[in-house]
Amino acid sequence: MSRYALVGTAPDFEHRFGTAASGSLEGQIHVWNDGALPSEPHDIFADLHNPGLLDVVVLGPGLPREDSLRLATAFEIQRPEISVLLVAQPSSDVVLSAMRAGVRDVVDPAVEISDLSVLLHRATKSTSIRRRTAASSTDAGAGGAEGRIIAVVSPKGGAGKTTVATNLAVGLAETADHAIVIVDLDLQFGDVASALQLAPDHSLVDAVRLPAQKDSMVLKSFLAPHPSGLYALCAPDSPAEGDQVTAEQVSRLLDQLASQYAYVIVDTSPGLSEHTLAALDRATDFVFVGGMDVPSVRGLRKELDILRELGMEPLSRHVVLNAADPRDGLTQRDVEATLGTKVDIMIPNTRAVRISTNQGVPILESAPRDTAAKALRRIVDRFAPAQSAASKHRARHRRG
Repeated sequence: MSRYALVGTAPDFEHRFGTAASGSLEGQIHVWNDGALPSEPHDIFADLHNPGLLDVVVLGPGLPREDSLRLATAFEIQRPEISVLLVAQPSSDVVLSAMRAGVRDVVDPAVEISDLSVLLHRATKSTSIRRRTAASSTDAGAGGAEGRIIAVVSPKGGAGKTTVATNLAVGLAETADHAIVIVDLDLQFGDVASALQLAPDHSLVDAVRLPAQKDSMVLKSFLAPHPSGLYALCAPDSPAEGDQVTAEQVSRLLDQLASQYAYVIVDTSPGLSEHTLAALDRATDFVFVGGMDVPSVRGLRKELDILRELGMEPLSRHVVLNAADPRDGLTQRDVEATLGTKVDIMIPNTRAVRISTNQGVPILESAPRDTAAKALRRIVDRFAPAQSAASKHRARHRRG
Protein backbone atom coordinates (compact mmCIF):
# COMPACT_ATOMS: atom_id res chain seq x y z
CA MET A 1 0.00 0.00 0.00
CA SER A 2 1.38 3.40 -1.02
CA ARG A 3 1.30 6.63 0.98
CA TYR A 4 0.78 10.01 -0.62
CA ALA A 5 1.11 13.56 0.69
CA LEU A 6 -0.91 16.27 -1.09
CA VAL A 7 0.17 19.84 -0.41
CA GLY A 8 -1.96 22.82 -1.38
CA THR A 9 -4.29 20.91 -3.68
CA ALA A 10 -7.68 22.22 -4.79
CA PRO A 11 -10.75 20.16 -3.74
CA ASP A 12 -11.48 19.13 -7.33
CA PHE A 13 -7.95 17.85 -7.92
CA GLU A 14 -7.95 16.15 -4.53
CA HIS A 15 -11.11 14.23 -5.51
CA ARG A 16 -9.67 13.16 -8.87
CA PHE A 17 -6.42 12.15 -7.19
CA GLY A 18 -8.33 9.88 -4.80
CA THR A 19 -10.08 8.27 -7.77
CA ALA A 20 -6.79 7.79 -9.66
CA ALA A 21 -5.07 6.25 -6.61
CA SER A 22 -7.24 3.13 -6.66
CA GLY A 23 -6.73 -0.55 -7.35
CA SER A 24 -3.05 -1.44 -7.12
CA LEU A 25 -2.28 2.24 -6.38
CA GLU A 26 -4.65 2.46 -3.43
CA GLY A 27 -3.11 3.81 -0.24
CA GLN A 28 -3.23 6.44 2.47
CA ILE A 29 -3.58 10.02 1.27
CA HIS A 30 -2.42 12.72 3.68
CA VAL A 31 -3.62 16.24 2.83
CA TRP A 32 -1.63 19.19 4.14
CA ASN A 33 -4.27 21.29 5.91
CA ASP A 34 -2.03 24.05 7.25
CA GLY A 35 -2.51 27.33 5.38
CA ALA A 36 1.23 27.98 5.01
CA LEU A 37 3.36 26.01 2.55
CA PRO A 38 5.81 23.75 4.41
CA SER A 39 9.38 24.93 3.96
CA GLU A 40 11.12 21.62 4.68
CA PRO A 41 10.30 17.91 4.28
CA HIS A 42 10.40 17.67 8.07
CA ASP A 43 7.27 19.83 8.29
CA ILE A 44 5.34 17.22 6.30
CA PHE A 45 6.87 14.26 8.10
CA ALA A 46 5.88 15.75 11.48
CA ASP A 47 2.22 15.11 10.63
CA LEU A 48 2.79 11.47 9.61
CA HIS A 49 2.84 8.53 11.99
CA ASN A 50 5.46 6.73 9.93
CA PRO A 51 7.27 9.12 7.53
CA GLY A 52 9.57 6.35 6.34
CA LEU A 53 6.68 4.90 4.32
CA LEU A 54 5.90 8.08 2.35
CA ASP A 55 6.09 7.35 -1.37
CA VAL A 56 4.82 10.37 -3.32
CA VAL A 57 4.54 14.10 -2.56
CA VAL A 58 2.22 16.19 -4.76
CA LEU A 59 2.77 19.97 -4.85
CA GLY A 60 -0.05 22.14 -6.17
CA PRO A 61 -2.06 23.30 -7.88
CA GLY A 62 -2.13 26.98 -7.03
CA LEU A 63 1.08 27.09 -5.00
CA PRO A 64 3.76 29.72 -5.71
CA ARG A 65 6.08 28.10 -8.22
CA GLU A 66 9.35 29.17 -6.59
CA ASP A 67 8.23 27.90 -3.19
CA SER A 68 7.13 24.58 -4.69
CA LEU A 69 10.44 24.14 -6.52
CA ARG A 70 12.36 25.05 -3.38
CA LEU A 71 10.50 22.36 -1.43
CA ALA A 72 11.04 19.86 -4.26
CA THR A 73 14.79 20.58 -4.15
CA ALA A 74 14.80 19.98 -0.40
CA PHE A 75 13.19 16.58 -0.95
CA GLU A 76 15.74 15.76 -3.64
CA ILE A 77 18.58 16.52 -1.22
CA GLN A 78 17.16 15.13 2.03
CA ARG A 79 14.90 12.29 0.84
CA PRO A 80 15.79 11.54 -2.80
CA GLU A 81 13.95 8.21 -2.77
CA ILE A 82 10.54 9.96 -2.51
CA SER A 83 8.94 10.93 -5.83
CA VAL A 84 7.73 14.52 -6.10
CA LEU A 85 5.02 15.60 -8.55
CA LEU A 86 4.37 19.23 -9.43
CA VAL A 87 0.84 20.21 -10.47
CA ALA A 88 1.19 23.10 -12.91
CA GLN A 89 0.70 23.99 -16.56
CA PRO A 90 3.51 22.01 -18.23
CA SER A 91 5.19 24.77 -20.22
CA SER A 92 8.80 24.27 -21.35
CA ASP A 93 10.10 26.67 -18.67
CA VAL A 94 8.16 24.94 -15.91
CA VAL A 95 9.24 21.46 -17.01
CA LEU A 96 12.91 22.49 -17.21
CA SER A 97 12.84 24.14 -13.77
CA ALA A 98 11.05 21.13 -12.32
CA MET A 99 13.61 18.69 -13.73
CA ARG A 100 16.43 20.72 -12.18
CA ALA A 101 14.62 20.61 -8.82
CA GLY A 102 14.30 16.81 -8.96
CA VAL A 103 10.57 16.68 -9.75
CA ARG A 104 9.52 13.26 -11.14
CA ASP A 105 6.70 14.58 -13.36
CA VAL A 106 4.81 17.80 -14.06
CA VAL A 107 1.05 17.19 -13.90
CA ASP A 108 -1.46 19.28 -15.79
CA PRO A 109 -4.14 20.53 -13.32
CA ALA A 110 -6.82 19.27 -15.74
CA VAL A 111 -5.20 15.86 -16.21
CA GLU A 112 -7.52 12.94 -16.96
CA ILE A 113 -7.90 10.37 -14.18
CA SER A 114 -6.52 7.58 -16.36
CA ASP A 115 -3.42 9.63 -17.21
CA LEU A 116 -2.98 10.56 -13.55
CA SER A 117 -3.03 6.86 -12.64
CA VAL A 118 -0.20 6.25 -15.12
CA LEU A 119 1.85 9.05 -13.54
CA LEU A 120 1.23 7.67 -10.05
CA HIS A 121 2.30 4.21 -11.18
CA ARG A 122 5.57 5.66 -12.49
CA ALA A 123 6.09 7.67 -9.30
CA THR A 124 5.50 4.78 -6.89
CA LYS A 125 7.66 2.47 -8.99
CA SER A 126 10.43 5.08 -9.01
CA THR A 127 10.30 5.31 -5.21
CA SER A 128 10.42 1.53 -4.88
CA ILE A 129 13.42 1.27 -7.21
CA ARG A 130 15.31 4.07 -5.46
CA ARG A 131 14.82 2.43 -2.09
CA ARG A 132 15.87 -0.97 -3.43
CA THR A 133 18.98 0.49 -5.10
CA ALA A 134 19.95 2.39 -1.96
CA ALA A 135 19.51 -0.72 0.18
CA SER A 136 21.63 -2.89 -2.09
CA SER A 137 24.42 -0.33 -2.44
CA THR A 138 24.79 0.20 1.31
CA ASP A 139 24.09 -3.32 2.47
CA ALA A 140 24.74 -5.59 -0.52
CA GLY A 141 24.45 -9.19 0.38
CA ALA A 142 23.22 -8.54 3.91
CA GLY A 143 20.19 -10.42 5.19
CA GLY A 144 16.94 -8.66 4.35
CA ALA A 145 18.44 -6.24 1.82
CA GLU A 146 16.90 -6.11 -1.63
CA GLY A 147 19.34 -6.58 -4.48
CA ARG A 148 19.56 -4.77 -7.78
CA ILE A 149 17.76 -6.36 -10.71
CA ILE A 150 19.68 -5.66 -13.92
CA ALA A 151 17.73 -6.41 -17.10
CA VAL A 152 19.84 -6.92 -20.22
CA VAL A 153 17.61 -6.25 -23.22
CA SER A 154 17.81 -6.06 -26.99
CA PRO A 155 15.17 -5.62 -29.70
CA LYS A 156 16.69 -8.31 -31.92
CA GLY A 157 18.52 -11.58 -31.49
CA GLY A 158 22.20 -11.93 -32.32
CA ALA A 159 23.24 -8.60 -30.79
CA GLY A 160 25.39 -10.23 -28.09
CA LYS A 161 22.94 -9.82 -25.23
CA THR A 162 23.86 -13.12 -23.59
CA THR A 163 27.57 -12.33 -23.94
CA VAL A 164 27.06 -9.05 -22.09
CA ALA A 165 24.83 -10.63 -19.43
CA THR A 166 27.12 -13.56 -18.64
CA ASN A 167 30.28 -11.45 -18.54
CA LEU A 168 28.54 -8.89 -16.33
CA ALA A 169 27.55 -11.68 -13.95
CA VAL A 170 31.08 -13.14 -13.92
CA GLY A 171 32.61 -9.70 -13.37
CA LEU A 172 30.28 -8.91 -10.47
CA ALA A 173 30.98 -12.35 -8.97
CA GLU A 174 34.60 -11.25 -8.52
CA THR A 175 33.41 -8.46 -6.24
CA ALA A 176 30.52 -10.17 -4.45
CA ASP A 177 31.11 -13.90 -4.23
CA HIS A 178 27.95 -16.07 -3.99
CA ALA A 179 25.79 -12.93 -4.17
CA ILE A 180 25.11 -13.01 -7.93
CA VAL A 181 22.44 -14.92 -9.82
CA ILE A 182 21.83 -14.79 -13.57
CA VAL A 183 18.36 -15.65 -14.88
CA ASP A 184 17.85 -16.86 -18.44
CA LEU A 185 14.46 -15.40 -19.36
CA ASP A 186 14.67 -16.42 -23.00
CA LEU A 187 12.43 -19.38 -22.27
CA GLN A 188 12.41 -20.74 -25.81
CA PHE A 189 15.97 -20.41 -27.05
CA GLY A 190 18.01 -19.22 -24.07
CA ASP A 191 21.67 -20.23 -24.05
CA VAL A 192 23.05 -18.97 -20.73
CA ALA A 193 23.81 -22.59 -19.82
CA SER A 194 25.86 -22.98 -23.00
CA ALA A 195 27.63 -19.63 -22.52
CA LEU A 196 28.68 -20.69 -19.01
CA GLN A 197 29.33 -24.36 -19.91
CA LEU A 198 26.71 -25.60 -17.44
CA ALA A 199 24.55 -28.70 -17.52
CA PRO A 200 21.82 -27.82 -15.00
CA ASP A 201 19.48 -30.41 -13.53
CA HIS A 202 16.70 -27.86 -13.11
CA SER A 203 15.37 -24.84 -14.98
CA LEU A 204 13.38 -21.66 -14.43
CA VAL A 205 10.18 -23.68 -14.86
CA ASP A 206 10.94 -25.53 -11.62
CA ALA A 207 11.73 -22.26 -9.84
CA VAL A 208 8.32 -20.68 -10.44
CA ARG A 209 6.30 -23.62 -9.10
CA LEU A 210 4.60 -23.50 -5.74
CA PRO A 211 7.21 -25.30 -3.56
CA ALA A 212 9.95 -22.85 -4.63
CA GLN A 213 7.62 -19.87 -4.23
CA LYS A 214 6.96 -20.80 -0.61
CA ASP A 215 10.48 -21.74 0.41
CA SER A 216 13.65 -19.89 -0.65
CA MET A 217 15.77 -22.91 0.27
CA VAL A 218 13.86 -24.95 -2.32
CA LEU A 219 14.38 -22.16 -4.85
CA LYS A 220 18.12 -22.11 -4.22
CA SER A 221 18.31 -25.86 -4.84
CA PHE A 222 17.24 -25.19 -8.44
CA LEU A 223 20.16 -22.82 -9.11
CA ALA A 224 23.21 -24.11 -10.95
CA PRO A 225 26.55 -23.08 -9.39
CA HIS A 226 29.31 -21.71 -11.62
CA PRO A 227 33.04 -21.92 -10.76
CA SER A 228 33.24 -18.11 -10.66
CA GLY A 229 30.96 -18.05 -7.61
CA LEU A 230 27.75 -16.99 -9.33
CA TYR A 231 24.54 -18.98 -9.64
CA ALA A 232 22.46 -19.50 -12.78
CA LEU A 233 18.79 -20.17 -13.30
CA CYS A 234 18.71 -21.52 -16.82
CA ALA A 235 16.04 -21.79 -19.49
CA PRO A 236 14.23 -25.12 -19.99
CA ASP A 237 15.43 -27.57 -22.63
CA SER A 238 12.04 -27.63 -24.35
CA PRO A 239 10.51 -24.38 -25.70
CA ALA A 240 7.08 -25.82 -24.90
CA GLU A 241 7.91 -25.81 -21.18
CA GLY A 242 8.48 -22.07 -21.28
CA ASP A 243 4.87 -21.52 -22.37
CA GLN A 244 3.78 -22.66 -18.91
CA VAL A 245 5.46 -19.67 -17.23
CA THR A 246 3.34 -16.54 -16.71
CA ALA A 247 4.45 -12.92 -16.39
CA GLU A 248 3.13 -12.86 -12.83
CA GLN A 249 5.35 -15.82 -11.92
CA VAL A 250 8.36 -14.02 -13.41
CA SER A 251 7.67 -10.92 -11.30
CA ARG A 252 7.32 -13.00 -8.14
CA LEU A 253 10.50 -14.94 -8.92
CA LEU A 254 12.61 -11.81 -9.45
CA ASP A 255 11.34 -10.26 -6.21
CA GLN A 256 12.18 -13.47 -4.39
CA LEU A 257 15.70 -13.61 -5.83
CA ALA A 258 16.31 -9.91 -5.12
CA SER A 259 15.56 -10.57 -1.46
CA GLN A 260 18.32 -13.20 -1.38
CA TYR A 261 21.06 -11.90 -3.70
CA ALA A 262 22.86 -8.59 -4.13
CA TYR A 263 22.60 -8.66 -7.95
CA VAL A 264 20.07 -10.41 -10.18
CA ILE A 265 21.14 -10.32 -13.85
CA VAL A 266 18.25 -11.04 -16.24
CA ASP A 267 19.08 -12.13 -19.78
CA THR A 268 15.76 -11.37 -21.48
CA SER A 269 14.39 -12.67 -24.76
CA PRO A 270 14.68 -10.42 -27.85
CA GLY A 271 11.88 -7.89 -28.22
CA LEU A 272 9.25 -7.02 -25.64
CA SER A 273 7.47 -10.23 -24.71
CA GLU A 274 5.21 -10.37 -21.65
CA HIS A 275 8.05 -12.04 -19.71
CA THR A 276 10.49 -9.29 -20.69
CA LEU A 277 8.02 -6.55 -19.75
CA ALA A 278 7.49 -8.22 -16.38
CA ALA A 279 11.25 -8.21 -15.82
CA LEU A 280 11.57 -4.58 -16.88
CA ASP A 281 8.79 -3.63 -14.48
CA ARG A 282 10.84 -5.08 -11.62
CA ALA A 283 14.30 -3.98 -12.81
CA THR A 284 16.35 -1.28 -11.14
CA ASP A 285 18.71 -1.01 -14.13
CA PHE A 286 18.39 -1.51 -17.88
CA VAL A 287 21.33 -2.50 -20.08
CA PHE A 288 20.38 -2.03 -23.74
CA VAL A 289 22.48 -4.02 -26.20
CA GLY A 290 22.53 -3.29 -29.92
CA GLY A 291 24.65 -4.15 -32.91
CA MET A 292 26.60 -1.74 -35.09
CA ASP A 293 24.22 -1.98 -38.06
CA VAL A 294 21.29 0.08 -39.28
CA PRO A 295 18.47 -2.45 -38.58
CA SER A 296 19.76 -3.06 -35.05
CA VAL A 297 20.11 0.66 -34.26
CA ARG A 298 16.65 1.44 -35.61
CA GLY A 299 15.19 -1.45 -33.63
CA LEU A 300 16.85 -0.16 -30.48
CA ARG A 301 15.43 3.31 -31.10
CA LYS A 302 11.91 1.85 -31.43
CA GLU A 303 12.36 -0.13 -28.24
CA LEU A 304 13.46 2.97 -26.32
CA ASP A 305 10.48 4.92 -27.67
CA ILE A 306 7.99 2.19 -26.75
CA LEU A 307 9.31 1.87 -23.20
CA ARG A 308 9.15 5.65 -22.84
CA GLU A 309 5.51 5.63 -23.95
CA LEU A 310 4.75 2.86 -21.46
CA GLY A 311 6.31 4.89 -18.66
CA MET A 312 8.98 2.24 -18.10
CA GLU A 313 12.02 4.48 -17.97
CA PRO A 314 14.56 3.25 -15.39
CA LEU A 315 16.58 5.39 -13.01
CA SER A 316 19.71 3.73 -14.35
CA ARG A 317 20.11 3.08 -18.07
CA HIS A 318 23.18 1.89 -19.98
CA VAL A 319 23.46 1.67 -23.76
CA VAL A 320 25.98 -0.83 -25.13
CA LEU A 321 26.99 -1.28 -28.78
CA ASN A 322 28.45 -4.69 -29.50
CA ALA A 323 30.82 -5.77 -32.27
CA ALA A 324 31.63 -2.13 -32.99
CA ASP A 325 33.84 -1.51 -36.02
CA PRO A 326 34.03 1.99 -37.56
CA ARG A 327 35.05 0.42 -40.87
CA ASP A 328 31.49 -0.87 -41.25
CA GLY A 329 30.28 2.61 -42.17
CA LEU A 330 28.63 3.71 -38.89
CA THR A 331 30.26 5.84 -36.21
CA GLN A 332 29.32 6.32 -32.59
CA ARG A 333 28.06 9.81 -33.45
CA ASP A 334 25.78 8.38 -36.16
CA VAL A 335 24.27 5.89 -33.72
CA GLU A 336 23.77 8.49 -30.98
CA ALA A 337 22.02 10.81 -33.44
CA THR A 338 19.59 8.02 -34.37
CA LEU A 339 18.99 6.86 -30.79
CA GLY A 340 18.64 10.35 -29.37
CA THR A 341 20.83 9.35 -26.44
CA LYS A 342 24.49 8.71 -25.78
CA VAL A 343 26.21 5.36 -26.14
CA ASP A 344 27.90 4.38 -22.88
CA ILE A 345 30.06 1.41 -23.92
CA MET A 346 31.44 0.33 -27.30
CA ILE A 347 32.55 -3.32 -27.41
CA PRO A 348 34.95 -3.93 -30.30
CA ASN A 349 34.59 -6.94 -32.57
CA THR A 350 37.46 -9.26 -31.69
CA ARG A 351 38.32 -12.88 -32.38
CA ALA A 352 38.64 -13.58 -28.65
CA VAL A 353 34.89 -12.95 -28.17
CA ARG A 354 33.99 -15.56 -30.78
CA ILE A 355 36.40 -18.08 -29.26
CA SER A 356 35.02 -17.54 -25.75
CA THR A 357 31.47 -18.02 -27.04
CA ASN A 358 32.37 -21.30 -28.75
CA GLN A 359 34.25 -22.55 -25.70
CA GLY A 360 31.54 -21.58 -23.21
CA VAL A 361 33.98 -19.50 -21.15
CA PRO A 362 33.20 -15.77 -20.63
CA ILE A 363 35.91 -13.58 -22.09
CA LEU A 364 36.54 -11.92 -18.72
CA GLU A 365 37.92 -15.31 -17.68
CA SER A 366 39.41 -16.60 -20.93
CA ALA A 367 41.06 -13.42 -22.27
CA PRO A 368 40.83 -10.60 -19.68
CA ARG A 369 43.38 -8.45 -21.53
CA ASP A 370 41.49 -8.46 -24.81
CA THR A 371 40.07 -5.07 -25.85
CA ALA A 372 36.53 -6.47 -25.81
CA ALA A 373 37.08 -7.79 -22.30
CA LYS A 374 38.26 -4.36 -21.17
CA ALA A 375 35.07 -2.81 -22.57
CA LEU A 376 32.97 -5.41 -20.75
CA ARG A 377 34.91 -4.66 -17.59
CA ARG A 378 33.76 -1.03 -17.85
CA ILE A 379 30.17 -2.26 -17.76
CA VAL A 380 30.94 -4.15 -14.55
CA ASP A 381 32.54 -1.03 -13.09
CA ARG A 382 29.31 0.88 -13.62
CA PHE A 383 27.63 -1.33 -11.04
CA ALA A 384 30.45 -2.03 -8.60
CA PRO A 385 33.32 0.41 -9.32
CA ALA A 386 34.84 0.42 -5.84
CA GLN A 387 34.83 -3.35 -5.48
CA SER A 388 36.14 -3.83 -9.02
CA ALA A 389 39.07 -1.57 -8.26
CA ALA A 390 39.82 -3.58 -5.14
CA SER A 391 39.58 -6.81 -7.11
CA LYS A 392 42.03 -5.51 -9.71
CA HIS A 393 44.41 -4.48 -6.93
CA ARG A 394 44.29 -8.00 -5.48
CA ALA A 395 44.89 -9.47 -8.95
CA ARG A 396 47.95 -7.29 -9.43
CA HIS A 397 49.20 -8.32 -6.00
CA ARG A 398 48.83 -12.03 -6.89
CA ARG A 399 50.73 -11.54 -10.15
CA GLY A 400 53.47 -9.77 -8.28
